[in-house]
Amino acid sequence: MGRGATRALLVVAALLVLVGPPLAVAPWFGWGAAPGKEQDFVVNKGDSLAKVASRLQAQRLVRSGGQFRLLARLLGDDRPVQAGRYRLAPGQPWGEMLQTLQDGRVERHSVTIPEGWPSIMVAERLRAIPDLTGDIDVPAEGSLLPDTYAYEPGEPRAAVLKRMQGAMDKALADLWPKRTARTVVKTPAEAVTLASIVEKETGKASERRTIAGVYSNRLRIGMKLDADPTVIYPITQGKPLGRRIRRSELQRDTGWNTYVKPGLPKGPIANPGRDSLKAVLDPGETDALFFVADGSGGHVFAATLAEHNRNRERWYAIRRQRGEM
Repeated sequence: MGRGATRALLVVAALLVLVGPPLAVAPWFGWGAAPGKEQDFVVNKGDSLAKVASRLQAQRLVRSGGQFRLLARLLGDDRPVQAGRYRLAPGQPWGEMLQTLQDGRVERHSVTIPEGWPSIMVAERLRAIPDLTGDIDVPAEGSLLPDTYAYEPGEPRAAVLKRMQGAMDKALADLWPKRTARTVVKTPAEAVTLASIVEKETGKASERRTIAGVYSNRLRIGMKLDADPTVIYPITQGKPLGRRIRRSELQRDTGWNTYVKPGLPKGPIANPGRDSLKAVLDPGETDALFFVADGSGGHVFAATLAEHNRNRERWYAIRRQRGEM
C-alpha cells in the first residue's frame, strides 16, 4: 500500500473515532463557529506541537488540545511552529490557526517617532513600551530618522533603536548625492545639524525650503543664525522649555547657542525628518535673511532689517492682543 493511501486510511480511521466525520473536522475548517475575542498566545523557542496544542487548550483557544494535534498531523503539513507572540481567537478555524503559527505571522506593533523629537524623548518612548526588553542609552542626537517602526513584542529596545539609526544612515546615503549647488552644508553631518534647526523652527511643510534658504543665506555671508531652539537645547536636551528664554541664556556660549557667534552649532538639536534634510540639501531660492511668526502658525519673511522690524512689531501686536505680552 502506498504512502498516500495509508495516510487517507488513517484520516478516515481518526474521523470515525472522533464522534463522526462532520463533527470531527468542523473545528479545523471553522464550520458554524464565530471567532471570539483575540488574545495573546506565545510560542517559545523549541516548543513542540504537543506543547503548543496543550497550551491552546489551557487558554481555551481550542476545546481539545489532543484533537487539535491529531487534526494538525492528519490535515496539516509537517512544518514546525515558529516562536513568537501571536493574536489568536477562540472559534478561529484550527487549520488557519496552525498555518499562522507555522508561517510565523507574529503579532506586530509599531512606534512612531515624530519629526523633530530630541533623542532623549525617543529613548523615553522606547523605555515606556512594556512589550520591549532591555535598557538603552540616549542615542546620539540626530542619529535617528523619525518614522513609524514595527516591532515584535519581546524584541530588545536596542534592536528597534538600531533600525531607526540604520534608516537615518540610509536616508543620508540616498539624499546626499542629490544635493544642489545652493546648499551650504559641506558634509552629511552638517546637513543633519542644519536640518534639525529647520525642523524645530517650523511645523509647516511648505515653509521648510524657504527657512532653509534663509539660514543658508546667513551662513553664506557669515551672519549669526539667531535660532531660539539652539538656545533651548542645552537647557532641556531638546524638550519644550515651557517659558520665555532669559537674556542671560541668550548670551551664554554653550556650543549650541547661535546667538553668540556665526556658523552652525556644534551638533544637531533634534532628529530631523527626511523633508527637512531635503530642504537643506536643496534650499529654496530667496533673498530673505529674516523671518518672524505671523500669528497663524507660519512665518513672514523679509530681505531687510527695516522690513523685518515692521513684521516683528505686527507679531508683537498680535501677542499683546492675546495677552502673551
